This record gives sequence, C-alpha cells and structure tokens, in this order.
Amino acid sequence: MEYEEILNNLKNKIYHPIYFLMGDESYFIDQISDYIAGNVLTKADQDFNQYILYGKDVDANAIITYARRFPMMTNYQVVIVREAQNIKKIEELEPYVNNPLKSTILVINYKYKTIDRRKAFAKTLAKKGILFESKKIYDNKLPAWINSYLAEQQYSIDPQASAMLSEYLGTNLSKVANELNKLIISLPKKTRISPDHVEKNIGISKDFNIFELQNALGEKNVLKSNQIISYFAANPGSNPLPKTISTLYFYFMKLLTYHFLDDKSQNNVAASLQVVPFFVPSYIAAARQYPIKKIVAIMSVLREFDMKSKGVGNVSSEMSDLQKEMIYKILH
Repeated sequence: MEYEEILNNLKNKIYHPIYFLMGDESYFIDQISDYIAGNVLTKADQDFNQYILYGKDVDANAIITYARRFPMMTNYQVVIVREAQNIKKIEELEPYVNNPLKSTILVINYKYKTIDRRKAFAKTLAKKGILFESKKIYDNKLPAWINSYLAEQQYSIDPQASAMLSEYLGTNLSKVANELNKLIISLPKKTRISPDHVEKNIGISKDFNIFELQNALGEKNVLKSNQIISYFAANPGSNPLPKTISTLYFYFMKLLTYHFLDDKSQNNVAASLQVVPFFVPSYIAAARQYPIKKIVAIMSVLREFDMKSKGVGNVSSEMSDLQKEMIYKILH
C-alpha cells in the first residue's frame, strides 16, 4: 500500500491492527505514525490507551505484552514503537502478528533499515497488517513533490523557485517540508511562490546559487559565471566546493547523455535526463555549447579539482582560488 492510500484510509477511519513502517526516508514514516498518534484517540482517551515505546528500552516480548492489553472505555488502544530498528530479533513479534488484537493498533517505526520481504515474518506482516517501505525520493522527483506538498496547502510555485529549493535543500523531505512551512506561514493562501519569496524567507540567493551557475555555464556566460563563483567563494559555508563539483558533474553528465540520445523529443529528454520538462530547452541549448569532446574534458577538470579540494596535489591554493580556476577551465 502506498503512503497516500495509507493516510487516506486513516483519515477515513479505516484502521489496520499493525503498521510496520520501514525504510530510508523518515518523513513518510513520521507522517503516518504522527497521524495515528494524534487522531485515532481523543485527547482524553490517549491518557489511558496510548503508549509510546522506544526500541532501546523494549524487546519483542515487551511489545507483545502491551499489544495484548485491552482498551479502557474506548474501541482502540494505540501502541507506537519508535526507533524499532534498535530491537534485536524483531521477528520474535511473529506470534502476535499471526493473531493480532483487533482492538490494538500497533505501529512499528523501523527507520533506515528494512526487513527481508522474502521471509515468513514479512509475509505475515503484509497479510495481517500494513508493511510499508518508505524509500528515498529521487532528485528529479523532488520538484514534483514540492509542487504537490504546496498544492495541498493551497499554494503553487514557479519552476525556478522549485529548482532552487531542490538544489539547495537536497532530498531530505523532513528538511524540505520544514522550509516549505516557513514559506507557507509568511505568505497568504493561493500565493504563487517565486524565487524572490524563496530568497526573502529561506535565504537562498535567487541570483547566486548552484542552479543559476549551471545556467550561466550552459550559456557560456563568462561574466555571470565568475560573479556567481566569486559569491560562492565569499560564502563557503553555504556553497562548499565539493558540493558544487558534485552538482556540476551530474549537470555535465546529463549534457553528455543528451548527445547520445536517438530520440531527442522533449518528453524523452526529460525522462532520460531525469529533469522536469520545463527545463529541457535549457539543456538542449547548453548541449549545443558543449560538444562531446569538451564535456569529457570538463569531467576530467571536475575530477582534478575534486582531488585538489581534498588536498591531493594542492599544497597552498585557497578554496576560493580553486573555484575560480575550475570555472575558468570549464569555460575555456
């Protein structure tokens, strides 16, 4: 069952006796678990019928003991186990999983790890309750997730602003959601969020960020590229060189991929490069500026400066000097 379906069922008061929530992306696990904790029982009933346990403090037998209790003066009791990945022999829950109490909603938060779906324990969980794997979102899916998150709150966002957030924040959805909430609090409903809003409320420069550096390099705009890299050099905490190198490496890899595509239609380019279709024209234009031979040379430049940024082959150059030299070699 997917995240949206689980949450919709919960909102419609369709409950399952067990929710085993596992995987690398903590955001979806927290959203499901927190919704159950805050909405299944009334505040008054939570005092006597809701238990929060921690994996470092309990074992499977202790969880079973809690789960087999009956609720007091209400239809359900809720047992939430946080940090369940710290429990040794979690599969010892299987006797309870085989025959769970219908009046208990047992929530297991098993973050950053997964259990083997091929084994009997996982199969029983999937049969008797909900076995949900929360996977990390891919970089190219993040703008769409941002759009969807904001749409639920009655906001929209410009593609450029979404790209700024994606590049700056990365794919930690809890962090992204927290920054989006800062925007939501400061703006009225139905606002279309622009790069100016992002700069003012989150502190990401709309003119001097990695996304704009990519665009400037793609256009071979020497002046703008140097202005941005000088800004990066003056603000190393927000723009570390290794992160810049990594982002540019994937950018030029996408341009290289474009050159080898047989089908250069917009939809196929977007799918192959894993970018939002809105940005496909800028990649096509950049590919015209950089033939295959030049891109291969740039990849070597990026590897060279990645090593220098780590001290290999670099005795005395400052990071700011390395950044400026790297951009010069990319452009010339």
